[in-house]
Amino acid sequence: MDKVIIAVGALLIVYALWQTIQKFRGKSKASSCCGSAEAVTVKKVEDTDLSHYPYRYRLAVEGMTCSHCAANVENALNSMPGVWSIVNLGKNEADVRTKQPTEASAFAKALEAASYSLGGCTLLSGPEA
Repeated sequence: MDKVIIAVGALLIVYALWQTIQKFRGKSKASSCCGSAEAVTVKKVEDTDLSHYPYRYRLAVEGMTCSHCAANVENALNSMPGVWSIVNLGKNEADVRTKQPTEASAFAKALEAASYSLGGCTLLSGPEA
């Protein structure tokens, strides 16, 4: 009986290690913290000429915990007209460039629609900076 218990325990340990390795390789079929195992594709911004974006903001984003979250935040912001954003998950920040001055409330609304929240908004450059 002891041998059976040891064998089952060993199998559980091997399975747990295998799942951990698959997760770090990005091959796990388990869902992410965002509830999806599917890869999130970041929406490409068509106009990437920096000279067209005179306003630059740094947004503190609350609620991001994984790369899926970062892609969801980037997509939410890039869906706004005249906005080009790049998200830094490690800093929980978004570097946002806009063609027109944009109120923090507009960023907050876009983030809230994607289930995240705005922790702060700083104008880094632009005519009013």
